[in-house]
Amino acid sequence: MEYVHVQHEFPPVYDEKSRILILGSFPSVKSREQEFYYGHPQNRFWKLMKRIFDCENVSLDTIDEKKQFLLDNNIALWDVIKSCDIKGSSDSSIKNIEPNDLELIVNNSDVKKIILNGGKAYELYEKFYGGKHMPAAVKVPSTSPANAVWTLDRLENAWGREINEN
Repeated sequence: MEYVHVQHEFPPVYDEKSRILILGSFPSVKSREQEFYYGHPQNRFWKLMKRIFDCENVSLDTIDEKKQFLLDNNIALWDVIKSCDIKGSSDSSIKNIEPNDLELIVNNSDVKKIILNGGKAYELYEKFYGGKHMPAAVKVPSTSPANAVWTLDRLENAWGREINEN
């Protein structure tokens, strides 16, 4: 598989009431095709959010439903990377990174905590934003299907603890 230079094409989700900012590294191929976050059907992000917020019967079939769900729960969602060279969806292949301007959300919301979805997101956040005046940041296990060692129950424990602490 060849490297391709890819630009993050869809906007962040947030409003002035957002209290938690969840950051991934960069959208997967499936997410880029769908033009929204966590589009791979095996990524457990949306299922996990429904469990944490006790909304398992809520429909999250459309992008608008997902956006509204996030805003209703005071969650902002974006990625650390604005553009990069990448092979497919492989976080480990990412290079030549231009970060997103995370201060856009932090300065225009009530974000008090940043949650990094996985090791790569955390590593890049620390590289580009560590030491800057930003809200407290914490790494949680990735919801990616590649992180199969973490069951949905274990993810719910780890993520729920961080989300509900705020």
